Amino acid sequence: MHASEFTHPEDAAALRQMESIPGFSLVVKKIMSIGYESLQYGINMASNIRLSETQLPEFYRYLPPICKKLDIPVPEFYLKMDPEPNAWTSGDTRIWITMTSSLVDLLTEEELISVLAHECGHIKCRHVLYHTVGQWITNGIANLGFLGTLAEPVRFALLYWYRKSELSADRAAAIVTSPEMVANVQARLAGGPAEMTKNIKLEEWIKQADRYDEIKNDGMWNKTLQTVAIAAQTHPFSAVRVREILKWGASDQYRNLVNELKQLEERDKNAKHCPQCGVVVDPNWKFCQKCGFNFG
Repeated sequence: MHASEFTHPEDAAALRQMESIPGFSLVVKKIMSIGYESLQYGINMASNIRLSETQLPEFYRYLPPICKKLDIPVPEFYLKMDPEPNAWTSGDTRIWITMTSSLVDLLTEEELISVLAHECGHIKCRHVLYHTVGQWITNGIANLGFLGTLAEPVRFALLYWYRKSELSADRAAAIVTSPEMVANVQARLAGGPAEMTKNIKLEEWIKQADRYDEIKNDGMWNKTLQTVAIAAQTHPFSAVRVREILKWGASDQYRNLVNELKQLEERDKNAKHCPQCGVVVDPNWKFCQKCGFNFG
């Protein structure tokens, strides 16, 4: 499965628009040359708990199957003590996912898998470099010196694209789990634990997104106010995301992708696997082309 098969059209359009901004590539190169990735990686490594098959495996076990479904390498995975339920993906030359302890407390197992699939969707769609750049510009624009002024239009273009990229990552999560599970996660993050929000009527919530559109489009002044309200945010409003994912979940594109994934999984189930690394191998191979295991 290629990312282009599920990328949201607004994500693709915003990316083209952002990359066409004069000075964009200069700002990106400047930020990466500063060493922001190494800085954040070091802080993350020293502050948080890296999960693995032997370190809190009850949480780590969710990640590899998701990566296999989306056909991406398994990134490093960290747990952070934080009262805010959240998860994010960072890096460029090395990529890692961090989730907070309160997110684990808030979500069911299926919902947590959906969140991790969302983060893996960012990796699949190659969002992570620009997300990392966006974090630096948003949090450290003063450190860019003379490029700070140049970075301002880049910052707002990045944030606009950032919001649209979330819609593509939601689609990845829906492919791995379901559109309803993606909507459930948004319900928890917007309204609270399942004890409070498990009976939420998604159809009524979607109407809030429709009402929001009516308010936003009611004259130039209201449109300006709503544009300003969201301009500095990295994520779309929850009701809007729920409407988008449930609408896409009813499409032929979604159904075809899910069926394709099921067929691939069925084929892999019946295929020969390397006993060392588990990858699907050709029956005629003498050595595993991934790990070099000798089948002789």
